Amino acid sequence: MIKTKLTKKEIALSALTFVVCHTVLLLTLFLMVVINTEGKITEFLGAEFSNIITVTVSVTFLSFVVYFFFLVENHEILSKIRKIIEIYFLLCVSSLICDVIGKYVSPMARPLLFFALMACMTFRRREAIFLNSVFMLILFVFNRYLNSVDISGGSVPMIQSFASLFIMFCCGIVGIFLLKKVKTRLGCVLVGLALFIPTIIINVVIQLPEMSSDVGKNILDAVLFSIFDCASSVLLFMCFLPVVEGLFSELTAFRLRELTSDNAKIIARMKKHALGTYNHCAVVAQLAEACASAIGEDSELARAVAYYHDIGKLKNPEMFAENQSEYDLHKELTPELSVDIIRSHTREGAKLIKKHRLPDIFADVAVQHHGTMPIKYFYAKALKMSDGELNAMNYSYSGPTPTTKIAAIIMIADASEAAARSLSERTPEKVAALVSSIVEERMNLEQFIDCDITMAELNTVTRTVINQLAGVYHSRVKYPKLVLSRK
Repeated sequence: MIKTKLTKKEIALSALTFVVCHTVLLLTLFLMVVINTEGKITEFLGAEFSNIITVTVSVTFLSFVVYFFFLVENHEILSKIRKIIEIYFLLCVSSLICDVIGKYVSPMARPLLFFALMACMTFRRREAIFLNSVFMLILFVFNRYLNSVDISGGSVPMIQSFASLFIMFCCGIVGIFLLKKVKTRLGCVLVGLALFIPTIIINVVIQLPEMSSDVGKNILDAVLFSIFDCASSVLLFMCFLPVVEGLFSELTAFRLRELTSDNAKIIARMKKHALGTYNHCAVVAQLAEACASAIGEDSELARAVAYYHDIGKLKNPEMFAENQSEYDLHKELTPELSVDIIRSHTREGAKLIKKHRLPDIFADVAVQHHGTMPIKYFYAKALKMSDGELNAMNYSYSGPTPTTKIAAIIMIADASEAAARSLSERTPEKVAALVSSIVEERMNLEQFIDCDITMAELNTVTRTVINQLAGVYHSRVKYPKLVLSRK
């Protein structure tokens, strides 16, 4: 569910985190000064004290703007302390890398696009563009006041400061728009290649008035260092991305594919010990991906979450129908005990997900994909064994109901796939009637009241599930009963 309002505690905690992270950023900038002055920091502080105050106040004001932006535009970021830490981690690392390469290689060789690429992959497009602009201004202010060639230890000419400003803004935005559509590592390399041309043009055109002598050599240097800038930005991006994914539990397209690979630890375990559940999850993942795409949700995320929604069944795989051979173990149990075992798989799934430090949304969907629906088979069995009426809540899942559109999609896909398997005749008409009845039943039992999915989106999801199931369980030509042998 999208965070719409922050509590006073969340506001205070996020503000405190911003102050601490901002202090770390200032210390990082101080470290950059120490590197540039090669230890002569005392003399530098005395000579450039006013410039230090200017940079400190400017960067502090930019941090305030960042906090204000998220306070107005995106409460979700402020409610998650790790996201705030992640923002400043990227700012600090990017600034430090640019400073070191600028000093020991060339100001034109700095990986100026590294931050934009990282922000694009770990934040939404709008936030990535905003944060890239903030980083651009931080680096510009630092270079002009504490790292220009007319300052002791400085290495960045004024003209290069302005060229960097243009590169980070123009090429950074282009890179963000291009990278959002990339799903492979090769695609990242191609994005880097696409950024060569605008980077070269900006570096050459802006610095052309300063090329008073040996213009050809200066242009060649600008071209080569621009290529180095883009290549190093992409290389660093590909090296640091797995680190950020692990430290901050980021769900990039690359990590989602790794989590759904057959080599993923839990997936491999499910294939070995609960093959029926694995097959069920694979089909649900296909349905969820199609449904999410149809209503504009993250299809890669929906697919990955669907693979893990039933992993709680790994605790007692033989107690679930899809993993049983011929004998039903529930015949030996009371309906009440069977219900406890069946509904426990949602809680056990969330525990297993948290144990393996998988993202929170995986655990949320694991406990929400059945909502508070009754386990009708065992409720009906209990009714037959009792004389009076029974409380249906005692034979229902404990919830909560879905709080996101992806959880609602998986609730529908999970129930539809399982029910479709029980149909003796899977004609399109019967599949359509079955799926429609499943969605209608969940609406009547108020399973979607805690998520913001609309009626139009539910209708789209219903149609998509019907079309997908028709493709999965299509009819086949009957093979003739003919036995052939070698002559």
